[in-house]
Amino acid sequence: MSWMGKFWVKGVCAILLILLLSACSSEGTDGDGDSEKVTLTMGSWRTEDTALYQKVIDKFNEKYPNIEIKFSPSKNTEYNTILNTALQGGEGPDIFHLRPYAPGIQLADAGYLVPLDDVEGLDKYPEAALQASRGSDGKQYGVPLNISTTQMFYNKKIFSDLGLEEPKTWDEFIELNETLLSEGITPIALGTKEGWLLSLAHGIIGPAFYDEAFIKSLTSGEKDFTSEEFVASLEAMDQLKKYFPENYEGLGMEDIRTLFFTEKAAMFPLGSWEIEVLRSMNPDLDFGFFPMPSAIGNEPTVTSWVDGSFAINANSEHVEEAKTFLEFLTTEEFGTLFTEEFKMISAIPGIESNDELVNGLSQAVENMSMPYLILVHFAGGNPSTKVTLETELQGMYLGDKTPQEVAEAVQKNAETWFEPFQ
Repeated sequence: MSWMGKFWVKGVCAILLILLLSACSSEGTDGDGDSEKVTLTMGSWRTEDTALYQKVIDKFNEKYPNIEIKFSPSKNTEYNTILNTALQGGEGPDIFHLRPYAPGIQLADAGYLVPLDDVEGLDKYPEAALQASRGSDGKQYGVPLNISTTQMFYNKKIFSDLGLEEPKTWDEFIELNETLLSEGITPIALGTKEGWLLSLAHGIIGPAFYDEAFIKSLTSGEKDFTSEEFVASLEAMDQLKKYFPENYEGLGMEDIRTLFFTEKAAMFPLGSWEIEVLRSMNPDLDFGFFPMPSAIGNEPTVTSWVDGSFAINANSEHVEEAKTFLEFLTTEEFGTLFTEEFKMISAIPGIESNDELVNGLSQAVENMSMPYLILVHFAGGNPSTKVTLETELQGMYLGDKTPQEVAEAVQKNAETWFEPFQ
């Protein structure tokens, strides 16, 4: 071969080597590189938050443009079934909203989730927050998202027009309901079509009839669900149906939310996550909250718990990229964005809100909160004790069950799995 031919061959080889090295160096780069995009799916029950989660994704993509995330939520009442079916079939979203406590922990124990103990940022969360998504094996399977509260929202204008004030005792609460009823205004926007609304409402109303000492006695097995405190809380739930909307048995979440934001109902017993939803539905709605007053001489309370975490599907083909996103969810940058945009209480300690209502709830969590009893401690079983309470309360509102019979059914269910009752 001539010297010219040899030179040409060497030149081609050099060019190929440069191209090969360039290709190799682009693999595995972070958001600043030119690697191919990876697409992750993200499941949730928060259909209302689609636009807000896009803001989170956009912020994440400022640093990691090559990790594309598609937020694909399901209807709240269908989410568990859709997710569980997908996971059992070896499918499902790469990242998803994990129900807190027993339902999420069951998925971890079944091997559907990726352990997250190596995710940076988890050390900033308090132990109580981490326990909501910690498996029976002691490993962490979720990044805590937010602290939720439930309380009674109320329409400030309606209260002002009728000269009503936030009640400080149970008797005052009943009295203001009577006043609203006499004025032709639906006092409480609550329907019984969807069972989860009833366990949630009981989480608000129940602590008016029991305290932390009762919860401790119940969870230790010294008392049970047929105790007078718990039965009294169910009797109160039955008493309040007088103040529900007409045909409440057929009303679900969308119906009762509409009654409140259209100002046809004065009060709305629901969670802190509804703040921004209500404002988006009616920007002129002037509403506040009050903690549930006690019927036994205690201080008023709001109910609080760790409401969901984000987990990674064990069958995901992009676990490392998913972990990168979850690490972003532990940052102060995300916590601030979450609090400001979602108007919720971040699970990341030290994040303050610029919203007066959210800050008020944050202070209430610190000063007057009670745990969501049936969710935190009794979401186990098959069906769960929580679901049993919901079904039995629906039966009570249809006139098929008495409060005492509801309590007995809940206790019977809990005895099938809750060790202190066995």
